Amino acid sequence: MPDVSVWRAMAGLDDRTVIERVAFEEGRPGRAERVVLHVRPSRRKGEHDRCGRCGRRSPGYDGGRRREWRSVDCGLTQMWLAADAPRVRCAEHGVTVARVPWARHGAGHTLVFDAQVAWLAVRTSKSTVRELLRIAWKTVGSVIDRVWADISAEIDLLDGVRKIGIDEVSYKKNHRYLTIVVDHDTGRVIWAAPGLGAATLSTFFDELGPERTAALTHVSADAAHWIASTVTQRAPQAILCADPFHIVAWATDAIDTDRRQEWRALKALADTERAEQDRRVGRPTADDPKPETPRQDLAREFKNARYSLLKNPDNLTQDQSLTLKWITASSPRLHEAYAFKEKLRIVFQARGKQGKRILDAWIKEAGRSTLEPIQKLCKSVVRIRASIEASLEHGLSQGLIESTNTKIRLFTRMAFGFHTPQALIALVMLNLGGPTLALPGRT
Repeated sequence: MPDVSVWRAMAGLDDRTVIERVAFEEGRPGRAERVVLHVRPSRRKGEHDRCGRCGRRSPGYDGGRRREWRSVDCGLTQMWLAADAPRVRCAEHGVTVARVPWARHGAGHTLVFDAQVAWLAVRTSKSTVRELLRIAWKTVGSVIDRVWADISAEIDLLDGVRKIGIDEVSYKKNHRYLTIVVDHDTGRVIWAAPGLGAATLSTFFDELGPERTAALTHVSADAAHWIASTVTQRAPQAILCADPFHIVAWATDAIDTDRRQEWRALKALADTERAEQDRRVGRPTADDPKPETPRQDLAREFKNARYSLLKNPDNLTQDQSLTLKWITASSPRLHEAYAFKEKLRIVFQARGKQGKRILDAWIKEAGRSTLEPIQKLCKSVVRIRASIEASLEHGLSQGLIESTNTKIRLFTRMAFGFHTPQALIALVMLNLGGPTLALPGRT
């Protein structure tokens, strides 16, 4: 058998752990062959009789029972650690299992094994992690939750934040959301919690504390009322910046509403024409299909014109450009709505004082429009005009946050099978929030 120091190195143990003996167990039904290191905490290093939760020296309570911890594989063979798990009576936590230097309290895996799982979970697929390490995906969720809990206890992601972005992202059907806060200066996710609304966001400000909340200078967000009201209440000194993308999205929604109105009106007329035609001609045979009326053809063109109206002019295909020209000639009403959308885009392209002047002109022109969707859009823009002008002045948007949300949606698909949102949050924070993880034995 190799020297004890070799076994200690292979298992990732330090001198706080004493290896008493090493045993090799043959495989049997339901269990693979494995190497078992029988260990104990070092008394010389003072690792015995400590509370598993807080590490405080505590009087012994009983001898407990024999426990095992999964460690990193020894080549192709599983390696396990086995040791007695006595219980102590902690003044704070009562009777609890004594601390061991090779594993976290309540875990069934060693620290080195947890670090390996966490490193793989943030870099590869769940099927790869499961097959390589021979563990269940639910176990991966528990491991990364423990790892992130340890990391977050040592670092303070909320320290020194000045400019933040707030958004929500769906992680499960039935309207299950995570509220996400991103630091614009570092690009990192600094806070995440399950839930949506003012109550959830208030939890972030509670954790941030009054002093650090008072240090916030800018907050970017979409036009959600619950974000604006909470920020105004909890951080009134912070400048709230509306996201240009969401404002332009309102305009595209207004165009699409007007397009659907045109299409429905034409479709209703086309159906009436077809009914009259059927009464005159009679029922056609199977070999003689009904010819389309001109209004039916026109209605179909309006139905298929959606992307020609919603896309930016620079991104239109040749056919979509032709469709847009056709709309300009055949529907002045819809063309007017499209023009308002493009003028609103110019507001955010100009920015600064020029953008504010264009915005002022846009509001005056939109307020005189006879199109109901444009009038509603104008009222919405006026309602949050201050935050739009702040975005024009400071150049802050939700671009970084939307990019982060795209990555979170990928992690959500990876995390399918985790039973709690906390495991998903841990996966997100290990990827986008905390320091870069290193494999065991690497610096």
